[in-house]
Amino acid sequence: MGEPVLIAGGIRALLLQALHPRTMWGTAQNSELMNPDAAWARLGRTVEFVRVRTYGTHAEVERVGRRVRKLHSKLTGLDMRTGETFPVDDPENLLWVHMGEVDSYLDVARRAGVPLTAADADAFVDEQRRAAAVVGLDPADVPGSVAEMKDYYADMRRQIFACREAREGLKRMFSPAVPQHLMPLKLAAPGVAMLVVSTLPRWARRMYGLPGLPTSDLAATLALKGLYRTTHVVPERYRYSPDAQRARRLTRAHEADLATWSIAS
Repeated sequence: MGEPVLIAGGIRALLLQALHPRTMWGTAQNSELMNPDAAWARLGRTVEFVRVRTYGTHAEVERVGRRVRKLHSKLTGLDMRTGETFPVDDPENLLWVHMGEVDSYLDVARRAGVPLTAADADAFVDEQRRAAAVVGLDPADVPGSVAEMKDYYADMRRQIFACREAREGLKRMFSPAVPQHLMPLKLAAPGVAMLVVSTLPRWARRMYGLPGLPTSDLAATLALKGLYRTTHVVPERYRYSPDAQRARRLTRAHEADLATWSIAS
């Protein structure tokens, strides 16, 4: 999760999540997501939630999870097709958002060349069920392997499409409204958006009305590999965020302790 290339995975997740109409409507109707002047601040709050959920202590994660669950429990959305009102924290919506993150981070990591075996990939999907519990899902109801995740998407594809709000969000990616001090990001946005869109599954790109060509998959994979290798030229103290560096130190210390116990036994 600390690899810089996984930023592409986070943005990919947003585009994938937007393909569930109720998820998109519930978000758009209860936030400032569709307001260009306020969308950046909302994105910042989402990034902060993911940061705490990934790297925080158990107490910090429980605190942020409790706050998010309380907020979601008060919100409803309007289904623009049927006129039906639905709860934003409907388990189907929560699960779709969760799986969008898991699939996107894992897909980008593997295609970029992050060294993960098939068993590692299954372990990642399984471990992320703890993240699902943070937003109120029962981990037993969440896919726990790559195969289960693929089955989940095969079932969901019959129920989703790119609604008007999702298409607007995609267009805005190419020219986002950003604070003045982050104006260089606006210049880089078209290139980043092209890469991220190309990482989506072919069926997702077609739902957005874009070509789902194998050549786009290949180009995206090569670009991700290039980015991953480029970032690894940078020393770790600059490559990783302070949270990621702390996590790596804790992991190495834990692995060293395990090795010591193994030798002793």
